[in-house]
Amino acid sequence: MGDPVLLITGASSGIGAASARLAAAAGYRLALAARSADKLQQLVDEIGPQRALAIPCDVTDYAAQQAMVQQVLDHYGQLDAVYANAGIPGSDGGFSGADPEVWKTMLLTNIYGVGLTLRCTLAALKASRGHLLLTGSAAGRFVIPGSMYSASKWAVTGMGLSVREELRGTGVRVTLIEPGMVDTPLFDEPPAYALQPEDIGRAVVYALSQPAHVDVNEILVRPTPPLDRNH
Repeated sequence: MGDPVLLITGASSGIGAASARLAAAAGYRLALAARSADKLQQLVDEIGPQRALAIPCDVTDYAAQQAMVQQVLDHYGQLDAVYANAGIPGSDGGFSGADPEVWKTMLLTNIYGVGLTLRCTLAALKASRGHLLLTGSAAGRFVIPGSMYSASKWAVTGMGLSVREELRGTGVRVTLIEPGMVDTPLFDEPPAYALQPEDIGRAVVYALSQPAHVDVNEILVRPTPPLDRNH
């Protein structure tokens, strides 16, 4: 069998790249998927080509995701864990003023793309009795006024809960990773107290490291609020 194989979408930067580095250190072989071939290759070179495989992929393309999974299986012969992490931010302006084209691109990536990852990987995960992880968000747990991005993450929360019920009895575990504000390329100016991508990567590796009889359903990670200097 060899070391377990983890596929990460949205792996070229931010949470995906940090999770890849930490998972590699924990003994995983990696398949790293994203649209940016150059950034993926840099990450593969850093981790080591004997432990990581770059797969340029647009997660909104069903055929591309099918080919991605087949490439993983052809290269490694197994798929033990999948981290559906690809996502992009929305548009300012709320429901009354945002750019609908930005919405469309975001929703196709954050919802449809995640759904396609599930559709394309579940057969392999059932075969390995593996582990499925999804990047939700704290924004998918409470309402942010006028935020279609928040709505998209509510959808990811729903997908995670729903697919767990679909997979009940198969041996496949499902974990929702729900970060608060993280200092990633998704945000132009995150607050100084924002989480770092590695903070979320550690949560991913924690969930993966649990024994097969332990299913960590959700990990909600928020930054510690800044100190109140008046106290």
